[in-house]
Amino acid sequence: MPSAGSWSKTSYILDKLQSITGIFPIGAFLVEHFFENSYALVSPGKFNFVAGKLETIPWRVPIEFLFIWLPILFHGCYGCYIWWTGKSNALGHPWMANWMYVLQRWTGMIAFVYIGWHVWTERFLTQGKSSYADMAHTMSNPWVAACYAVGILAASIHLGNGLWNFACKWGIVVTARSQRAAALFGALVAVTFSVIGLAIIAGFHYNWIPFEFYTR
Repeated sequence: MPSAGSWSKTSYILDKLQSITGIFPIGAFLVEHFFENSYALVSPGKFNFVAGKLETIPWRVPIEFLFIWLPILFHGCYGCYIWWTGKSNALGHPWMANWMYVLQRWTGMIAFVYIGWHVWTERFLTQGKSSYADMAHTMSNPWVAACYAVGILAASIHLGNGLWNFACKWGIVVTARSQRAAALFGALVAVTFSVIGLAIIAGFHYNWIPFEFYTR
């Protein structure tokens, strides 16, 4: 049976890995994924062109497994373990940090379920070949669009709050002033990603193409 000291060291390493995988590669992938899907706001043809190029990446499946699926599984499953074994005292001590802890846990759980559903429906069922028409048809269902909206908001808030948590946990920000600045930056990231994600959903749902003039 492992000693308390050895488990404490293992837990410390797992906590660090869980924190950094939320930024690299998961956060980086979220940036790329939003950027790719933003082409839906330019034109259906541009979206299909960009998506088609990604489908032809050599060694796509092992790359996705090692740098996307595996980190997401570890980050999500270990996050569930942290939530299950941790104790929230936000009601007894309603400080901002405690409420941020609760928010991070709930948004993480919602985002984890959403990502699993999204990957299954748009990566495996379609073999990663969803076109603009396919996505527009899927998003035409208001309930599906609403589920996407909830998932994107949860993922955006989780990333923004996670950036602040990462900066604190890794000793990047140590003073109260720098931690407040990191919190503001995280909030900005959360709002920015939320707006972009909801705009993409609206684009597919309403056939709204606000940047079509780029192609003229």
